[in-house]
Amino acid sequence: MNNNDILIRLRYALDIKDIDMLEIFKLGGITVTREELQRMLLKPKNVSNIDSDEDEFIANEDMKKCNNYMLESFLNGFIIFKRGNQESKPGEPEKQVFLIKDNKAVNNVLLKKLKIALSLTSEDMLDIFKVAGVKLSNSELSSVLRREGQRNYKECGDRYPRNFLKGLAIRYRNK
Repeated sequence: MNNNDILIRLRYALDIKDIDMLEIFKLGGITVTREELQRMLLKPKNVSNIDSDEDEFIANEDMKKCNNYMLESFLNGFIIFKRGNQESKPGEPEKQVFLIKDNKAVNNVLLKKLKIALSLTSEDMLDIFKVAGVKLSNSELSSVLRREGQRNYKECGDRYPRNFLKGLAIRYRNK
């Protein structure tokens, strides 16, 4: 999954309107125009590779690529949008806002930030995975949610966020 695909799936799962997405980007520190947003949300061309089980995505010429900085800014803005801006206490060190250092960390950070933004417990997340048909143990979830570099940290592939967003869509769109 690329960052544009993540935005498209997240927007669908939580039924986020264009105006709200623009506000979320702004809260995350990035100004995005409506036209840029529309170009980010264009569906990529789907090309099936006969030798592979996975579909390969080819971007449209008009598509605007969502880089890691933009995605994490959106996720930070989403946390503020859902939970409000949290003021840092005096004497408390400034928290590291951007956790995505490379493409390998995107999926882990996505799950962590969605958990925070939607005020989900680990049990809620396990239920969402279960709805999507993924059986995950509490320790597996915990290892995926750890900070990179910690002892039991586990890098997660596309399977977890794809199914988590699918479970969110089932849970939030069927209310």
